Amino acid sequence: MPSGTSCSPTVSAMRDEAFRLFEAGVIAADPESAVLKALPDRRPDLIVALGKAAPGMIRAAVARFGPVPAIVITHRENAEASLPPGVRLFLAGHPVPDEAGLAAGKAVLEAVSALAAGQNLLVLVSGGGSALLPAPPEGVTLADKRKLNSLLLASGADIGEMNLIRQQVSLLKGGGLARAAAPADVVALILSDVVGDDLSVIASGPTAAPVGTRSEARQRLRARGLWPDLPVAIRACLEREDQPIAVPSNHVDNRLVGSNTLSREAMARAAPKAVLSREPLTGDVSEAAARIMAEADGSGVWLWGGETTVRIRGAGKGGRNQELALRVALLAEQAGWTDDWVFLSAGTDGRDGPTEAAGGLVDRESLARMRAAGIDPEEALARNDSNPALAASGDLVITGATGTNVADLQVMIRA
Repeated sequence: MPSGTSCSPTVSAMRDEAFRLFEAGVIAADPESAVLKALPDRRPDLIVALGKAAPGMIRAAVARFGPVPAIVITHRENAEASLPPGVRLFLAGHPVPDEAGLAAGKAVLEAVSALAAGQNLLVLVSGGGSALLPAPPEGVTLADKRKLNSLLLASGADIGEMNLIRQQVSLLKGGGLARAAAPADVVALILSDVVGDDLSVIASGPTAAPVGTRSEARQRLRARGLWPDLPVAIRACLEREDQPIAVPSNHVDNRLVGSNTLSREAMARAAPKAVLSREPLTGDVSEAAARIMAEADGSGVWLWGGETTVRIRGAGKGGRNQELALRVALLAEQAGWTDDWVFLSAGTDGRDGPTEAAGGLVDRESLARMRAAGIDPEEALARNDSNPALAASGDLVITGATGTNVADLQVMIRA
């Protein structure tokens, strides 16, 4: 729920409504319901559940099939999540890979490689899986992977570009998990956290074909000026000759069970008169904020969803949703909006960047509250310090881990 703030009854009601619509989108991505609807008839011999929604997904599978050997890899915010007895749990680091994730990668490779012909692997995939399950090739260390990840996160690269690169330095990404499981058959139920629902991009596509080659990864890194800063082992890995994209010799059945599109449509059903943007909200947060301002013309309710990017220029604390909310508040002030309005931007997983917040929920008095607390919003934005700024104005959205992840949702309401 939004952190507490003092505002007029009208604005308070508008804030409550914005959060209600956001909740409708999150509920639509409930992983247990999504998995139960899509489970195969055949009982699996092994389950690997990977990502931020892994606890809910494994609960649904075990509810249907009963006890099955299972490995669950999820983020630490899910430490208190209820899990079926007997599963092997790894609580790994996100967004920066850690030793727990490395141990999980080794455990998964060992378990799936032991499967035989005629056996069946069920993979439950959700967002965040890329960082949670590092499996570097020989010669590449976890520290090397962390450095690569940090450089990509700070560069403003979108999720597609990041995954194209990360797939080239992993034994599990880009279809690696499916190949390792051969000759066993694979069914993957996938909860999408990426715009466009490209299965090769979600969690870096452990059961899908890779999205590119090493040469393409080199080109992207050089174009962003990151190549000289890469660890030597990463550069050496990427300089190896491209190999043909291998197709797994086993049968792989990938099934999409939830997405940002479905959550946006759920918000629209909860607000029948709202304007639903069919075009995902992507790109740099500055561009996204300008688009929101242009589309939210006059009184009404507008709904968006997608995933933006932030170019890190300062050492502040924040995330893309919090920065987007702060940018919209500043643009509304510059545009001279005098009507009552509220804007929410939050991550459906309950976490926005390395912070405790899911995002921000601002209104026309937010900047005044911020300044009264001694914070200059423009200066905060310049150093990517949106989190303490929104905390000071009572505008953080804090939900805790939601158990799902289908990217971000946005709501604008104008009186």
